[in-house]
Amino acid sequence: MRTVVALGGNALVSGGEGSVAEMRDHLARVAPELGTLAARGHDLVVTHGNGPQVGSLLAEQEAADTASRPLDVLVAETQAQIGTLVVRALNDELDARAVSVVTHAVVHPDDEAFADPSKPVGPYLDAETAAAADYPTREVETEHGTVHRRVVASPKPRELLESAQVAALVDDGTPVVCGGGGGVPVTRSESTEGVEAVVDKDYTAELLARGTDADTLLMVTDVPYAYRNYNTPDEEPLRDVGAEPMREYLDAGEFEAGSMRPKVDACLDFLDAGGERAIITTIDDAAAAVDGDAGTRMS
Repeated sequence: MRTVVALGGNALVSGGEGSVAEMRDHLARVAPELGTLAARGHDLVVTHGNGPQVGSLLAEQEAADTASRPLDVLVAETQAQIGTLVVRALNDELDARAVSVVTHAVVHPDDEAFADPSKPVGPYLDAETAAAADYPTREVETEHGTVHRRVVASPKPRELLESAQVAALVDDGTPVVCGGGGGVPVTRSESTEGVEAVVDKDYTAELLARGTDADTLLMVTDVPYAYRNYNTPDEEPLRDVGAEPMREYLDAGEFEAGSMRPKVDACLDFLDAGGERAIITTIDDAAAAVDGDAGTRMS
């Protein structure tokens, strides 16, 4: 069996600042669940979010009088930062030695996302700072009131440059950590160029699942299920669901953009491409969900 595990940013930090100590604490919970899957014969490919970590680097740049680094370079930095922590945690649990691969996601320069940047990144800004910024910003409602944040494009990945190398490692029995933060966003023409964008890691996880012939795509987030009527008195957890009714829920707007929606959409893309099953759950329920006893399970 082969399983791609997508660890959401909230699964690694749960609303915190994404410090190394915090990630280590969360990985102490993550690694045993992944170790259980490996012991049951699952070849593992692990990807992860990086939102809080990229946000911290952007905040440091805002505060420091130093030359700023472009967003694609910051994504590469956080891939290495988080990747080394995940690898160490996995190596303490698995017989095989895991490796981390900095991964590049090719996006199309004409993707419609570039015309409407909508992905919030970086620190909260006051109105004056936002007005003076040399990048696009938007108002964001938080529990502390209205703030401003930088927004960037979030195009869909078309290809992962390291897919063949990742597949070869997995075929050799090596657990691989890759595609972090959706991958380093690049375009390809006469040369490979980084772009100011953030690729949604859920779609990158789906590309990894297809590229490595995975049986299962496991989305780990901070809620135990995908829900209908989420956060209402009629909230209903979705457990065993066929692809067609799940697509109907998606088209009806049941899932929030930028949160559950891309996870469900990526899961359905995986099933449409021939994947066996896709699962959404929390890290504590990961092994149980694979067994059919927890989470939202799509087939």
